[in-house]
Amino acid sequence: MKQAIIIGASSGIGWELAVQLAAKGYQLGLMARRRHCLDDLVAQLPGEHFIQTTDLCVAEQAQEELTSLIKLMGDVELIVVNSGVGTKERLLDWQVEREMIDVNVRGFAAMSLTAMNYFIERKAGHLAGVSSCAAHFSAGITPTYNATKAFASNYLNGLRSRAAHSKLPITVTTIEPGFVETPMVEGKPMWLAPIGKSVAQMVKGLMDKKGHIFITKRWRWVALLLDIMPNWLIRKFM
Repeated sequence: MKQAIIIGASSGIGWELAVQLAAKGYQLGLMARRRHCLDDLVAQLPGEHFIQTTDLCVAEQAQEELTSLIKLMGDVELIVVNSGVGTKERLLDWQVEREMIDVNVRGFAAMSLTAMNYFIERKAGHLAGVSSCAAHFSAGITPTYNATKAFASNYLNGLRSRAAHSKLPITVTTIEPGFVETPMVEGKPMWLAPIGKSVAQMVKGLMDKKGHIFITKRWRWVALLLDIMPNWLIRKFM
């Protein structure tokens, strides 16, 4: 039986990813802060699955919990680091910024590092991290969120280089969604994609072992444009 762990499975993309992977026959390890949400999710999935509550703000403890879950499951071939928080910053509030940095940077790196070391020991595996197209530009209303996503994308790219150098069959996938219909997205922004369609594209990319997945596909061209646009022009529209 194929096994996968989803870190950040209690809502949104992580929840839908669990639904779609379980439908493909995966046995899942589901990690998040909110135990009752994970219980609700498992009750809706076919088969038997594992639950582990974790808080990425406590990065070292979260690493231990991920390691324990891997050992409990036995032979995990796919780990998806999906946990992330984001909010608009109308005020520059350190407590708000600190939570985003703790989860999106420290926690993200801690989980990715633990997964990577496990796959190196296993001599094969697939690490996927959910970043954002926000990694490709900065914005005055979301300076911390965009910066943390830039870190996530860059960090995964570095791990992908490390995997290539190792000569082991380890895949590292960067997932960069645009606007997906989840509780994190406010209002009705341009190209807001249904979550089912978005995750279906994500799952196909994971099954094909893609190194980089844009959700939906049109955001690849948006990201390319943002990479070459001057900052003064981005500021005008962002």
